[in-house]
Amino acid sequence: MVKKAPRRTAERILEVTLELFNRFGEPNVSTTLISAELGISPGNLYYHYPAKDELINSLFNRFEASLNELLNASDGVRDVEDAWFFMHSLFELIWQYRFLYRDLNDLLSKNRRLEMHFQSVIKNKTSAVKTLLDGMSRSGSMQIDSREVAPTATSMVVVLTYWLSFEYVRDPRRALEPENAQAALMRGAQHVLNLLAPYLERGQRMHLLQLVGAYNQNQTDK
Repeated sequence: MVKKAPRRTAERILEVTLELFNRFGEPNVSTTLISAELGISPGNLYYHYPAKDELINSLFNRFEASLNELLNASDGVRDVEDAWFFMHSLFELIWQYRFLYRDLNDLLSKNRRLEMHFQSVIKNKTSAVKTLLDGMSRSGSMQIDSREVAPTATSMVVVLTYWLSFEYVRDPRRALEPENAQAALMRGAQHVLNLLAPYLERGQRMHLLQLVGAYNQNQTDK
């Protein structure tokens, strides 16, 4: 049997760092803790990532690349079913890198590069949501006045960006634990899409209510 090649140390460092940042929050994780968790010397860690900001920036680069790829799918959204899947996929990616959102304001205040790039993230999210609204309008799934598109898109992006912060404030001890992921993601997708309810065609609005009802029933049964 052919043995798998060992993973490169730099890759392992990023994986463990992401896990620790997500679990404890970036401000509470030191490079000493990361090296101890990996079972390597601090010098070995510094060889690959000379500063903590380089770890943060490397993880953010991965997040941004995945996000931009996902946002491109917004031009394929035509109805509530598509929008539900799209929003849930966005929230899954946000959850995967949830430390960025949990500690967002603190990170931006300390990291100029992250500050600049996250402005692009917000801009790209807003553009993608506008594309989503346009696609659903052209397909007849919704009717929205052109003057309402920008504020509606902004409101959706605000909920997308700060939903996990809301979840954390609501239940700091448990909200961001892995076992609560699906519930948090579904609630987030539900509340973002609920902003579309006033504009949806009647059948589409009923379908959204059915999706939400199925989610709520699933939570009750657990």
